Amino acid sequence: MNQRTILVLGASGLIGRFVTDDLRARGFRALGVARSLSPAQKTSALDIELPILSLDVTVLTRLLREHAVDVVVNCLGVLQDGPGSDTGAVHRDFVARLLTAITDSGRAIRLVHISIPGAAEADRTAFATTKREAERLIAASGIAHAILRPGFVVAPSAYGGSAMLRALAAFPLNLPDKAMATSFQPVAIEDISATIAWLAARDIDDASVKAVSWDLMQAEPVTMAGVIGQFRLAFGTAGWPHVAMPSFMLDLGAKIGDLANYLGWMPPMRSTAIAELRRGVSGDPSAWIAATDITPKTLVETIGRHPATVQDKWFARLFLVKALIFASLVVFWLISGFIALFVSYRAAASILTAHDFPAALVDPITIGTSLMDMSIGVLIAFRRTAAAGLVAGIVASLGYMFGAAVLTPDLWIEPLGALVKTGPAIVLMLVALLTLDNR
Repeated sequence: MNQRTILVLGASGLIGRFVTDDLRARGFRALGVARSLSPAQKTSALDIELPILSLDVTVLTRLLREHAVDVVVNCLGVLQDGPGSDTGAVHRDFVARLLTAITDSGRAIRLVHISIPGAAEADRTAFATTKREAERLIAASGIAHAILRPGFVVAPSAYGGSAMLRALAAFPLNLPDKAMATSFQPVAIEDISATIAWLAARDIDDASVKAVSWDLMQAEPVTMAGVIGQFRLAFGTAGWPHVAMPSFMLDLGAKIGDLANYLGWMPPMRSTAIAELRRGVSGDPSAWIAATDITPKTLVETIGRHPATVQDKWFARLFLVKALIFASLVVFWLISGFIALFVSYRAAASILTAHDFPAALVDPITIGTSLMDMSIGVLIAFRRTAAAGLVAGIVASLGYMFGAAVLTPDLWIEPLGALVKTGPAIVLMLVALLTLDNR
């Protein structure tokens, strides 16, 4: 068989990254394209960074021609609208341009499109409705295509919802009983990649796979409680007593997640995620199994019969705590600056006055340091500037400690130990900096 060239769009994501690497291991020439790739993801000259969503039809057509693409795998997707995220632009508008580019390329190209399971009548979110609009565009295009609708994807790595379920498994906490009872049919990411490889090996004129839509998931019904329970077996927490959170806490968490979303973060607990979670994950994989002869891995086979590694446990335990760390640091810096500037300004200024600072410098230093503290809090609050804010916070804290040691050493032994507590705060900011990555 000639080595076929496969263009994977969204090669930095959970599915896209695994599929890209797996297809290469199977002997395909897989081009992994993403808006940005971490240094760890740039494993080959075939990994390409491009502003995918801003590419017009002409550029997309040239990309397909220049690389002699035989198969396009579209793994692009966003959960919810927000700064830099537009479900309609990603799921519908880009697919429309991609279909035109495939037609204009003059090449016989098969499109493999990753979508979502479930009945269209149950679609309630912009995420689901735009995904379904893309499916209709593909079905009407006349090009060779396969629409794959994976269930809950279980992979060696974790991101978004899969990370949240791991975190729940590591703590004695359940979602509300109704949510735990929803259908949540899983699929191993290896089965998704095996399906794409199977499709890529088929002749473009094979009528049996000219236009297919398959649900990819374990055939046996599984609830969310079953998925979390299997993770708990791996984490060794299955025997713990568990408390179910009330529904209002889930809704409150979603609203907080939506706020974080507008600050550039992408927490798994957002209103769209909760709506899709309550809807459940179900489908009928019989057509997929019959066509490909792939026997989907069971949940036990996917998660494994062996205990979780220490890095699995650390990630799961830190995942929910990470949000608390960042939120506490934002509040810490904002409030400390606000109090010094508006609530206890005279007391803050008197610290300098008591140590014989020049009177002309007392107000500028007090106001400047207060504004700096609040600015650090704002920087940490926004995902794009969080790293800069954390570094600034560490530098500022070290500056406070050094300055106090030189100019006001008696503050080190004051009863409340304010300066002594700065050390643990620096360590916490360092932890936040080291856990900033999402992928």
